[in-house]
Amino acid sequence: MSMLHSLKFSLFHLIGLFTAAVMLAGGTWIAAGFLGLIAFYVLGDALGGDDLSTPHHAHPGLLTLQLWLALPLLSLIMLCALWSVSPGDPLGIGARLGRLTGHDLLAAKAATTGAQHLAAFAMTGLAIGMIGTIPGHELIHRMKDPASMLIGRWLLAFSFDTNFSIEHVHGHHRYVSTEQDPATAPRGRSVYAHILISTWRGHRSAWQLECAHLERNGRTRWSLHNKVFTGAAMSGLLLLGAWLLGGLQALGFFIACGLWGKALLEIVNYMEHYGLVRAERSPVQPRHSWNTTRRLSSWTLFNLTRHSHHHAQGFIPYQDLRPYPEAPMMISGYLSTIGLTLIPPLWHHLMTPRLLDWDRRHATDEERRLAAAANRRSGLPALQASGAG
Repeated sequence: MSMLHSLKFSLFHLIGLFTAAVMLAGGTWIAAGFLGLIAFYVLGDALGGDDLSTPHHAHPGLLTLQLWLALPLLSLIMLCALWSVSPGDPLGIGARLGRLTGHDLLAAKAATTGAQHLAAFAMTGLAIGMIGTIPGHELIHRMKDPASMLIGRWLLAFSFDTNFSIEHVHGHHRYVSTEQDPATAPRGRSVYAHILISTWRGHRSAWQLECAHLERNGRTRWSLHNKVFTGAAMSGLLLLGAWLLGGLQALGFFIACGLWGKALLEIVNYMEHYGLVRAERSPVQPRHSWNTTRRLSSWTLFNLTRHSHHHAQGFIPYQDLRPYPEAPMMISGYLSTIGLTLIPPLWHHLMTPRLLDWDRRHATDEERRLAAAANRRSGLPALQASGAG
């Protein structure tokens, strides 16, 4: 049973291989694959119920390997996606696989329409966010494991966000649900504003944290030891590879997909902490993150869903996170909730009652005062009328 519980996380890799395959298949396969993936998550979370299990895993090395495999998997997806938008047949991929499979990849590529390329962009950006950022997030918490840290930073380089490895661990986990945290969206903010504000403030925080770290260790901020610079170089190497593979078309496609992947990270930050408050000197508790126990999201996203436990104990490996069903709950699973954030009026309509319930049931007296002030600043009538303070 321990092995079966470990293998359930391999759904993640099957989804990645499916993504690479439809990129190569081209044409209608791309759009159908993207829509099928969305339906798989939305319906899977709606119908699959909740995962409240906390099994013992006898093979933690296998679970770490599953995370490490995200790097070659994401590299494969990007190679296939870049090939699909590049002129000609880079590396002879189409000809070789066409002979092997009997499917005319080059003809399918030539027949791919603009709308289908748009679906490829959406699907590739989703892959960067899911297959890059999520395991990257888990690995950068393993600060005593140099291999995991390096792989995690390479995964984040696909979305031009290796700074996340600095700010998230040393900033976000310290300041979560306070005004000092770039990733915590205040009540009333839209997700579109949050993407821009959190990105700017997050990069600025990472620079400040890294400079302070270097100065404490007797190094100048302009040192080659500065992780901001080395991270930028990592992303630069990936861009160089895209340009060498497919010229300006592949380069532009990579940049667009990487920015979409970064936006997805900020959307996830938004929905994981939206509107929650915490007194700065109080310890981080499970109530300071929105949680979900949806089975499919949990199995395919390395338990990112169990975010309440992750913030209460940030260095617990993903397989040991507990579901905390008593924690404040998201509206649904991850992909469904992402979709709801993109429609701000609907999002605020659904989240206002949840915030008021959080004020009543979860907040301390000091947090109720902070929530009341946040309600007044938000400009949302329902929040102003909450009486939470």
